[in-house]
Amino acid sequence: MVNIQLLEYLESFLTPRRQSINKKVIAERTNYFTVAVEDVYQLHNTSAVIRSCDVFGVQNVHVIEEINAKRIDREIAMGAQKWVDINRYTTTKECIHSLKSKGYQIVATTPHDRSVKLEDFDISKPSVFFFGQEQEGLSDTVLDAADVKLHIPMVGFTESLNISVSAAIILQHVTSLLRNSNIPWQLSEEEKFEKRLDWAKKVIKSHEKIITRYKEENR
Repeated sequence: MVNIQLLEYLESFLTPRRQSINKKVIAERTNYFTVAVEDVYQLHNTSAVIRSCDVFGVQNVHVIEEINAKRIDREIAMGAQKWVDINRYTTTKECIHSLKSKGYQIVATTPHDRSVKLEDFDISKPSVFFFGQEQEGLSDTVLDAADVKLHIPMVGFTESLNISVSAAIILQHVTSLLRNSNIPWQLSEEEKFEKRLDWAKKVIKSHEKIITRYKEENR
């Protein structure tokens, strides 16, 4: 439970413009859809996916590092890693189990296995979109666990896109549909307060001292 008085006190150290931007962005955030990247080899691809999540309002990203454990490329992510929550896993099975337990259907992005077209995707269920390695694609672990398989229709000679491009296309489409639906997709009030507090801390360098002083004054 977020201490609202503490949150407001901390936010008083932000400019009115910064407070306004934070609230505006948080109002567009969602956990209804989320993204998982499985052992992506090229660091800039994972970073670019995180950037797309921030752009399209997806608050959580799940990074599986069973084979390739790498840090986020700050330059490519353009600071998005500060505003998007990155959840790390050492195995694909762990990630799938965690997300299923939270009520997400597993959506494997693949042009094969009778996958549905993006335009036909049903947004009625909370979903996690899995993206795989650049060359190999998703593992059998994800494909076997998938509730839905999804592809972007293509009419050229190439049958695949860079994963960061695929993620951007899919997220733009499904989040647009979501915002024009009657589905309650926004964060809960408690989640919004938590993000406001988290983001305020990330902007205010001396937030620890400010919080300590607040607690001392309000014993």
